[in-house]
Amino acid sequence: MIVFINDIPVRILKDYEELDASHVNYTIDAAAETISRARLVHHVLIKNVGEAELETVLEFLNSNVPTNLLELYLKVRDYATIKKYLRGKFKIVKAAGGLVRKKDKFLMIYRLKKWDLPKGKKEKNEKYWQTAEREIEEECNVDVKIGRKICTTWHTYTMNKRAMLKKTRWYVAELIDDSSMKPDITEDIEELRWMNPKEVYHALEYSYQSINYVFEQYYALKESGMVS
Repeated sequence: MIVFINDIPVRILKDYEELDASHVNYTIDAAAETISRARLVHHVLIKNVGEAELETVLEFLNSNVPTNLLELYLKVRDYATIKKYLRGKFKIVKAAGGLVRKKDKFLMIYRLKKWDLPKGKKEKNEKYWQTAEREIEEECNVDVKIGRKICTTWHTYTMNKRAMLKKTRWYVAELIDDSSMKPDITEDIEELRWMNPKEVYHALEYSYQSINYVFEQYYALKESGMVS
């Protein structure tokens, strides 16, 4: 499970899951030492994480004090308990979105000074793929056909002083018609732009880590032949 907390990727791993040591700068064993903000630098692995240690990490990541942390791996003692505990800390919001393709280009939206992908909240009785299709068409005024699921992301935010955890399922979407394409300004979308892979690469420097992750997972599926 990967959760983006204040746009920092936090990967929650089962205790037996292997991790490439080259991905980590520092390792903290929570069973033997205290977790401190000063140790959270660049790419960090924390082992033997329970509820108390997770609470400490959440406090650090949600504070207004800047951190040099780029990515965090948590090896937890009881995966099911930690997942349940994490869900209990937030109100869960379900959403879906899509990576829209037009030959070799992708549809990016510019919203709130960030390059993003179209997505939105799931309505009652909707299937996730139906949400993705509806939100793409509403936000961009294009017609699409939803294809394979890419991945699921979780990210936190605050609304009306309440902690929210958004679960978003992402799908490949093939363009059918973009002759009437225009941004939905009621959703704060300023611009829509078709981008080739090189343009996307540069746009992701001004995006969210969760959107970077969606593209990473898409290219992994494409490399494996699971997406054409």
